[in-house]
Parts: sequence; C-alpha cells; structure tokens
Amino acid sequence: MLMSFEQAKPETVDKVCEIVRKQLALPADSAVTGESKFAALGADSLDTVEIVMGLEEAFGICVEEESAQSIATVQDAADLIEKLVETKSA
Repeated sequence: MLMSFEQAKPETVDKVCEIVRKQLALPADSAVTGESKFAALGADSLDTVEIVMGLEEAFGICVEEESAQSIATVQDAADLIEKLVETKSA
C-alpha cells in the first residue's frame, strides 16, 4: 500500500515555527517559515536534537533517530510530525 505524501497543515507548520523559535531563543519577530533551514537559523546538531525533543513533547509523538536526522527544515519537521500523529491515532 502506497502512502500519499501530503504537506503538513499550516497550523502544524506554525506550531513547529514557534517551537523552533523558542528552542533557538530567536526574537519573536524573526522570520521562521516552512522553508527555514535549521542550520540557516543558527542551529547546530545539539540544537536540532533539542528541537526534536521539544516537538516530541508538544505533539506527544516519538521520532526515530533516523527520521530525526532527515529533518533539515521546518517543513520537513511538520510533515514528519503529521505522519507520526496520523500513525499513532490509526
């Protein structure tokens, strides 16, 4: 069975942006969008781990390490979260 790949809902992307902004201690007016790359926002590998942990807590999910390593942008994170939330509730 093929799973169709859908982009995350705007609310999910917004929530991820908020968490990323908080984890990286970015000013509230800093531009964080779905296209924002964590590295471009100043995140190192430890920051990325902390972002993933924050997302797990906020969304009540568990992100596998391999999946976490494939997250480079806010959109990647939001898409993965929705997929995991869907799987969890199925």
